[in-house]
Amino acid sequence: MAAVMSIFRAIALLGIVSALLAALPGPVVADLRGHGGMVRAIDFSPDGRRVLTGSFDFTAVLWDFEEQREIGRLDEHAGPVTSVAFLPDGRRALTTSDDMTAILWDLTSLKPLHHLRAHKHKVMTVAVAADGRIAATGGWDKTICIWNLATGGLIRTIRQPTPINTLTFIGASRLLAAGGHDPVIRIVNADTGRYKGNLEGHRMGITQLNASTDGKRLLSASIDKTMRLWDMETFGEIQTYERHDNQLFTAVFAPDGKTALSAGRDGYLIQWNLDQGEPIRQIKAHGTIVWAADFSPDGRFAVSASSDETARVWHLETGDQIGAEPDDPDEPKPWLTSNHPGAPLFKKCARCHSLSASGTRRSGPHLSGLFGRPAGSIPGYNYSSALTKVDFLWNAKTLFQLFDEGPDKFLPGTKMPVQRVPDTEQLSQLIEYLKELTATDQN
Repeated sequence: MAAVMSIFRAIALLGIVSALLAALPGPVVADLRGHGGMVRAIDFSPDGRRVLTGSFDFTAVLWDFEEQREIGRLDEHAGPVTSVAFLPDGRRALTTSDDMTAILWDLTSLKPLHHLRAHKHKVMTVAVAADGRIAATGGWDKTICIWNLATGGLIRTIRQPTPINTLTFIGASRLLAAGGHDPVIRIVNADTGRYKGNLEGHRMGITQLNASTDGKRLLSASIDKTMRLWDMETFGEIQTYERHDNQLFTAVFAPDGKTALSAGRDGYLIQWNLDQGEPIRQIKAHGTIVWAADFSPDGRFAVSASSDETARVWHLETGDQIGAEPDDPDEPKPWLTSNHPGAPLFKKCARCHSLSASGTRRSGPHLSGLFGRPAGSIPGYNYSSALTKVDFLWNAKTLFQLFDEGPDKFLPGTKMPVQRVPDTEQLSQLIEYLKELTATDQN
């Protein structure tokens, strides 16, 4: 046990050193940048419109995923934030911390609703039941605490034989899977505190657990460099996934349950075909530790969180990073001084698209000569299959459909995040301005 504890302390120290190194000057390439310490945890809201990140800077940040901008900061902890979780209603969230507490937040006011105090050591993880009525927190004090989320009251404490790193509810049940500093995954009943069984196969401590939506399978990540898939009816191992060169810190199911993400100390984000046991895509997401990753609810995107103080958005079909890239101060920005009523809306477009064919390369194709251009036709651009398989021209009608229906509906699988302009008048103004702005190369 002492050896295992030493390993986890060493990993934590490595993360702190990595965070300090990441603070040195360098190119700004992150999508979600704003933390002042390693980003340790991440979660998508149920509707996919927001992302919550937790950091060693003692805060959690709520982000608008569509615009990749900070909405607000949850700043009440007295120590590093170790895990974050939205409640099913999307209006509340939980955070845990080294300060031995968990906090239930109102995401409208960005104020605490309840401080959850019972642990005697770092609180490392939180899991929310499918009905949103209770939550479980796990800590290095070798306990699991079950909480009433309506009152913030402690329901029961379940003692464990090892410090806890990760918890997950099994589907819609009250069964909890718990993983910690030893290789054993323990299944307990949150309502009774009784043990239901163990999952054994890992050789070292467990860093993350994630259950499939139907509760039939469980994923586990370990510092033994493997991800494993478990059958929750038989408690037997289905498959082991080995490709990473170092410790794993995250394993998470895709919304459809067919694929999964793993990531860890080597900085790689791997998407797996769970049935075939082979990687679909490997992305060098960060130059240092990836502590957490999550799928968007539609399964098109992943967000990775790292010791480099950033979270990054990835389009999984192409492996491309989506969103903000280094700004070119010499590139014209006529929309900033234009009086056209469509100019303010174009700011969102400018984040991912250059106006000029010779301008800064961004995550989306350039817009020069957009009107009358065949969809998916810019040479050398890494289009998704959503664009390479269609046959139409970009014009006022197709652009109106794109933003009226939303990119995810008009072009299923596209790299474009969900960006709708529901106001018909504003959308018409944006299209008019797009036509004016993209008629000629701006350089």
